[in-house]
Amino acid sequence: MMKYDLDPKGVILTPEQARSRRLRNIAIGLVVGALVVIFYAVTIVKFGPGVTKPPI
Repeated sequence: MMKYDLDPKGVILTPEQARSRRLRNIAIGLVVGALVVIFYAVTIVKFGPGVTKPPI
């Protein structure tokens, strides 16, 4: 079995890597937010106008 020496401080990113990670996280957040809006809109459209009127 191989043994690795791990740095107790963890991974230290360069400023470029930190910036890249931040931009990637922002992009993922925007995509997830867009999907939430799309699914919400599709759900409202599929329910139609009768969703607010209770059945008699």
